[in-house]
Amino acid sequence: MATRYSALLALFCGSAMAVSLPNLLCPPVNTSPAHYNDSFLPNPFVFNDGLPVLLKTQWTCRANEISQTIQKDELGILPPKPQSLAVQFVNGNTLNITVTNNGKSINFAPSITYPANGTAPFPAFIAYDGGSIPYPDNVAVIYFDNDEIAQQNDQSSRGVGKFFDLFGTDASAGAMTAWAWAVSRIIDALEKTPQAKINVNKLGVTGCSRNGKGALVAGAFDSRIALTIPQESGSGGAACWRISDWQLATGTNVQTAHEIVQENVWFSTAFDPFVNDTSTLPVDHHLLAGLVAPRGLFVIENTAYDWLGTQSTNGCMRTGRKVFEALGVADNMGFSQIGNHLHCDFPASQQGNLTNFIDKFLFNKNTDTNIVVSDGNYTFNEKQWINWPTPNLI
Repeated sequence: MATRYSALLALFCGSAMAVSLPNLLCPPVNTSPAHYNDSFLPNPFVFNDGLPVLLKTQWTCRANEISQTIQKDELGILPPKPQSLAVQFVNGNTLNITVTNNGKSINFAPSITYPANGTAPFPAFIAYDGGSIPYPDNVAVIYFDNDEIAQQNDQSSRGVGKFFDLFGTDASAGAMTAWAWAVSRIIDALEKTPQAKINVNKLGVTGCSRNGKGALVAGAFDSRIALTIPQESGSGGAACWRISDWQLATGTNVQTAHEIVQENVWFSTAFDPFVNDTSTLPVDHHLLAGLVAPRGLFVIENTAYDWLGTQSTNGCMRTGRKVFEALGVADNMGFSQIGNHLHCDFPASQQGNLTNFIDKFLFNKNTDTNIVVSDGNYTFNEKQWINWPTPNLI
C-alpha cells in the first residue's frame, strides 16, 4: 500500500516517476479485510487494503469492491450474463424471455403497461409486483413477478424459484440477488427488442416493503438503471444493521439482522455468521445506497412503523448520501420519510418530490431533487456512527 500511495502522491505532484496507472487507481479487489470489528459505519472512501479513494475514477473500483464484498458476506453471488438470452415480443405488450445457461433453460414473461400519453420510446419503471408509487401518465410500467424468480414465503423458500432451477438450489444467492439478476435480464431483453418501444436509457426500478429491499439491490447492482425508488424498504433495505441493533438495544421494537434471517430467505446463508454481531460485517447499507451513485436514488420511508427501523433508515441514508456528495452530485439522492399513513400507501405530501425525481432522471428536466426530509423527531449523531471524513473526489 505504501508504494502505491507514494506513487499516487508523485502523480499529483507531477513527478516523472513511472507508475502503473491502472494498478494505482484500482488495487486488486479484496473482499476479506484482515480484521474488521467496528461499531462505526464502514468507510466508503477507503479500499479494503487501506488505500484511500481520492479520485472519481477510483470510486468505480471501490464500488466494485463493495459490491463483491456485500455479495460475499450478505446477499450472495450475482451470476454474470447467461450464455444465451432469447426474447419474443408477444401480444403487443409482453417480453417472453428464455434464458439458457450450462444446458438449463428458464422462461419468464414480464408484461408492459403502456402510458396513455407521451411519445415512444417511453421511459419505464420495472416494478416489483407492480410497485406502489403513482406512475405518471407518460411512463410505461413493466410488471415484474419477482416471486416467480425466487420465492419469499418463509425459510422453506430457500432455493425455490426459476433462478434456482437455472443455477441450482445450492446457489449462494439470496432471493434479492436472484431478483436483481432477473431485472438485468429484463433490461437485456429490452435492449434486444426495439419494437417494445421502451427507452432503455431511461429505466427506473421500484417496489415496496420486501420488494423495496429488492428494488434497492437491483439499482445498486445494474448501472443501466437511471432511477431507483425503494419504498418503505426498512430493515434489510434503507436501514443500517448497526443502527438498527442500537435501536433495539435502546428499547425500540425494530427488525434486526438477527431476526430477519429467521423470517425469510432474502439474504445468503453467508450472512448468518454476522447477524449476532453486525460490527464484524465489513459493509452496511449506506454502502448499498452508495453503489447507486452517481445515478438517481429516491428513498421513501414511513415514520409510522418502528419495525422498519425509522431512525436507522434516517441515519443510514444520510450517511449513504455522502457518497453522492463526494462525487459532486448530492442532489442525485433524496430521502423522504413521512408517516401518518398505512404501509405502502403513498401520501400526497410526497408527490412533488417524486415527480421531481422522475422528471429529472427519466425526462432530463432541471428539477429540484435536493431532498432530505423527515417528520420524525430524530437527531442523527454523526460522531456516534461516522469516524471518517467525506472527501471531495476529483
